Amino acid sequence: MKQGFGIIGTGLIAKHHAKALSGVPNAYVAAVCSRNEQRAASFAEEFSCKPYNDVKKMLSDPNVSIVSICTPSGTHLDSVIACAEAGRHVIVEKPLEITLERCDAAIEVAQKHGVYLGVVFQSRYFEAASLVKKAIDDGRFGNMVLGDAYVKWFRSQAYYDDGGWKGTKQLDGGGALINQSIHAIDLLQWYMGKVESVSGYVGVRGHERIDVEDNAAAALHFASGAFGVIEGSTAVYPGFLKRIEICGTAGSAVLEEEDLKTWSFSEELPEDNEIRRKYGAATETGGGVADPAAIGTEGHRRQFVDFIHAVESKKPYLLDGVEARKSVAIILAIYESSETGRSVKVQA
Repeated sequence: MKQGFGIIGTGLIAKHHAKALSGVPNAYVAAVCSRNEQRAASFAEEFSCKPYNDVKKMLSDPNVSIVSICTPSGTHLDSVIACAEAGRHVIVEKPLEITLERCDAAIEVAQKHGVYLGVVFQSRYFEAASLVKKAIDDGRFGNMVLGDAYVKWFRSQAYYDDGGWKGTKQLDGGGALINQSIHAIDLLQWYMGKVESVSGYVGVRGHERIDVEDNAAAALHFASGAFGVIEGSTAVYPGFLKRIEICGTAGSAVLEEEDLKTWSFSEELPEDNEIRRKYGAATETGGGVADPAAIGTEGHRRQFVDFIHAVESKKPYLLDGVEARKSVAIILAIYESSETGRSVKVQA
């Protein structure tokens, strides 16, 4: 039986979700919802699904069993509540929400109504990213020493001017950190474990008419005792692939998008040379560094497959709301640190 997806939203990422779902054998796009009737009709024609202008009407469609939320970040909670109350499983484009209170409310309502809540962090589904995680779990890095995330991207002024909600505190929740860098921050905390406290700075260096940051830097103290750095920007020309550096007493790995630039351990395994060969240059897209559309669909496709498997098998889904909340908590602590000039503990 195929799972019918309803998509809320008709923008760039909504179309990206629809394209990814076309590669999932046991799923299809059943419906789309937008308050703009013309946009809904156009999307429905492109992806052969039914258009709706009212979320509750779409949720009453018997063909819709899972809903993908692709609306502005600060509106996610409202859609999660509607889906949960209708008994529909829901997967949300990152971030889960823009405040911890709204994240917690989304988690609570999904639990109350017994529906699955997932959040899109497709970078975890890159094969190279999974290899780094496995090596960490196998203890190959020894004691963790440093964990760093760098997202030095470029967005034009037109990017912020065209979106309506982009660059606004109310609907975006923040800028370069919560919108663009969050994928790298999620990977960093997945690898390094809990972030205990942060000291950070955020500001605007390359854009006008935005009330969120386009430039940020923070120092991190992990619960393990390791240290780290996060740098995030949308003002760096021409933009570079997001970079994660994981360093320990017995090994180090550097991940640039899907490329493993460094894979080095004091105790080599027979497969290490093949890993370096295969994943040394694996990225086939622009990674979104200067063009939001320059990303592939494979990571999303794999995440949809995994989410559907959890729903159908009734097994726990690892990228749930509780897990997705962690990156939001780190980012909000950096914002607070920048405002107060003090080190801030990350709220668990």
